[in-house]
Amino acid sequence: MTIPRFKNINIEAYRPGKSNGGTIKNTIKLSANESALGVSSKVKKVISNKKISPYRYPDGKSTKLRKEISKKFNCNINKIICGAGSDEIIQMLCQLFLSPRDEVIVPKYSFLIYRIYSKLSGAKVVFSKEKNFKVSISEILKNVTKRTKLVFIANPNNPTGTYLNYFEVLQLRKKLRNNILLVLDDAYFEYMKNSDYRSGLDLFKNKENVFILRTFSKIYGLASLRVGWGYGSKKIINGLNKIKPPFNVNETAQVAAIASLRDSKFISRSIKHNIKYANKLKIFLENYNITSNEVSANFLLLNFAKCQIKAQNFYRKLMSKGIILRSAEDGYKIKNMLRLTIGSKNDNLKFIKAVKEIFNR
Repeated sequence: MTIPRFKNINIEAYRPGKSNGGTIKNTIKLSANESALGVSSKVKKVISNKKISPYRYPDGKSTKLRKEISKKFNCNINKIICGAGSDEIIQMLCQLFLSPRDEVIVPKYSFLIYRIYSKLSGAKVVFSKEKNFKVSISEILKNVTKRTKLVFIANPNNPTGTYLNYFEVLQLRKKLRNNILLVLDDAYFEYMKNSDYRSGLDLFKNKENVFILRTFSKIYGLASLRVGWGYGSKKIINGLNKIKPPFNVNETAQVAAIASLRDSKFISRSIKHNIKYANKLKIFLENYNITSNEVSANFLLLNFAKCQIKAQNFYRKLMSKGIILRSAEDGYKIKNMLRLTIGSKNDNLKFIKAVKEIFNR
């Protein structure tokens, strides 16, 4: 039996952080930057509502959700598009803009989906160097050519946890050619309370050549429901709507996202929790010469360069205790580092206890 020939796709498939410890029961997953506090009680209530009709197609335009987003963030409903996670919107952007011979610039250590969908669209991915694991404006500009079409930036960045201040972001947009689309991923912006930071939406709400990405997978806790959104010029949104799958965001995801936007108390608690435990874990780990980035998003990139134990050994020892971190070597090719998600209070305390046992202290 034969099948038609298909493309030889020369990419490394996305590998998410591990979800389980094999035979170990009751594992603690600190590998995927998921919400530490789960989901809002308002979300739990709405998704258990019997009025949701799984046999009906959802609203293909996500009208009510887009209206709620517009109200919450004071932005134009006609410049919003919703997707099955922000990664679907990344995929659509690449389909809309990229052709073979086009070039896309992504920082060397940046979210893997940018390079994957860019390559799938036939474009050449150009990696800009980072300085101390921080995105470098000068290195991005150094790599711009007449073929550059898109520049992807996550701010703060995953997996490094570093970020560009608002002046640096403004300078990047100013120095890029006007016909290069700057795509700013605000996936972790809610956690950012640093005084020199501004979200992409706050900086470029009315800019035609900037596209903003946002997600409900992180602080809102809707990772499994797959819902995100993008914000850009009406011309870009109209183009994306032509290629968007007709019913890409399911009804449960839409109503859950609306409910999550209406629970500001849950978001405030999540932010306070993250700041408290991110700082606590950072200080704690420094006692063992494990350093990390300045507290920004809901994770820390742990550097074992000065530690007596190598990252992979530490990773395996934690795995044996049922605690899962993300190896920075997987996909990102960062040696001797691990990414630690800030978990619930109990998860964080169990992690601390396990570290003490590993170091016999």
